[in-house]
Amino acid sequence: MKLFSLSVLYKGPTKAHLLKAAYELSSVGYFQRSSVQEVMTFTCGLIVERSPPGCRCSVQEQEYMCHVYIRDDCLSAVAITDTEYPQRVCFSLLDKVLDEFSRQVDDRDWPTGSPETIRFTRLEEYLIKYQNPREVDALTKVQAEVDETKIILHNTMESLLQRGEKLDDLVAKSEELGQSSKAFYKTARKQNRCCKMM
Repeated sequence: MKLFSLSVLYKGPTKAHLLKAAYELSSVGYFQRSSVQEVMTFTCGLIVERSPPGCRCSVQEQEYMCHVYIRDDCLSAVAITDTEYPQRVCFSLLDKVLDEFSRQVDDRDWPTGSPETIRFTRLEEYLIKYQNPREVDALTKVQAEVDETKIILHNTMESLLQRGEKLDDLVAKSEELGQSSKAFYKTARKQNRCCKMM
């Protein structure tokens, strides 16, 4: 999962213009970085220009995802990520960025501001902090732990089967399970044959 850029733009009546941006392009070749950055800036502006105020949307372009949030006051934020980065985390980040930006930068400066004139340094901090969504988002962290537990449980069941024991045989031989429990197990097993645990 990778977060490549964060941008704050103002959606004017005819054109969107960039107020501030931060980029993390270390995974891109050195000689291509400036071109990739220009394309990302252009794409952010284009998406903001063509989206209505109050819009939250995600647009895929090749291996990149552009997550856009345009508030009703036309202040906009765009995050460019890879396709694996969680959308929910992106929109949470964009909401935080816009809230903080609007508190620190006077709204009279939005229509005429530029990256050189706007004083807002938190984009770089957010870009670094949100590189690993599991570290900043509790729900994503819990989901990763659940996925890890499923893998461990799956491996434990496989190790039982590797010793030559079959769960079906153990259920059939069990004296602790009643007939209704055994029947339920057999019925569930038949219905789940098409499904495999991952």
